Amino acid sequence: MLLILFTVIFGITFYLYKLPLGAVFYPALMYFVIIATWGALDYIKFYSKHKVLENLKNEITISFKNLPTASSLIEEDYHKLLEIFENEQRELYKKSDERYDSLINYYTTWVHQIKTPISAMHLLLQDENATKSEIKSELFKIEQYVDMVLTYLRLDGEGNDYLIKSYDLDNIIKQALRKFAAQFIRKKNITLRYSPLNYQVITDEKWLLFVVEQILSNALKYTKSGYINIYMENDDLIISDTGIGIEQSDINRIFSYGYTGLNGRESKKASGLGLYLCKRICDNLNHEISLSSQMGKGTIVKINLKRPRLTF
Repeated sequence: MLLILFTVIFGITFYLYKLPLGAVFYPALMYFVIIATWGALDYIKFYSKHKVLENLKNEITISFKNLPTASSLIEEDYHKLLEIFENEQRELYKKSDERYDSLINYYTTWVHQIKTPISAMHLLLQDENATKSEIKSELFKIEQYVDMVLTYLRLDGEGNDYLIKSYDLDNIIKQALRKFAAQFIRKKNITLRYSPLNYQVITDEKWLLFVVEQILSNALKYTKSGYINIYMENDDLIISDTGIGIEQSDINRIFSYGYTGLNGRESKKASGLGLYLCKRICDNLNHEISLSSQMGKGTIVKINLKRPRLTF
């Protein structure tokens, strides 16, 4: 259409200047032949790309490597954008597969763990000499396992219900101690050392409470005699015990997913998820958690609750 327009313009110009029109029409005719040939070749190239893309649509898995070769800068840009999209999609699939595998592994372990207190409850119910406190103890273990799996699911969900504000740390500690009161009473060889901390912390009460409960649960589980001490040191909440301790080779990996360490492997009681969840929660709340231990002497867990001053 542009060629016809230019030919008409040149024809009118040549006519007005009384120049021979053949000087316009003959080159225009030659150009028509050239552009028709080029157009036919371009159409063949276009149609071949179209067929390749049509075939790709019908494949089960679309691979961007099979796309037609880019013939212009714009097509190269589109190819690069598609490569970025493919890489991001591959990463999403990888993360999704990893999360699915971790869920399957955890639920497999969780099912085996929760069967133990359930079986124990069945035996206690059949035993006429069984006490109510023994049944409550097994029921408490089941509740702990259920709370942990719910926390695990909520932690990876999009609607994490954090409510960040200033809380009385003593109130959080006392809630955890009330929950484990029966265990402290039952374990007569363990002494609780706790005095009011008088500390205000900016955090989420529910999530920090879960962290404290997990640390107390581990302390009670691996301490046969001695004490569990809860105190403040500057801005660090410290929970220490005189339990069996942790191997030095396990310290650096103790917060990793599914890592139970030597104690967990020997006792068959650990899922390797409790401290992992504590680390994830503390990272989300901007609380630094650290752990030190000596075999046969006990374990010290520190949670740094310091907040930077905000200037408005």
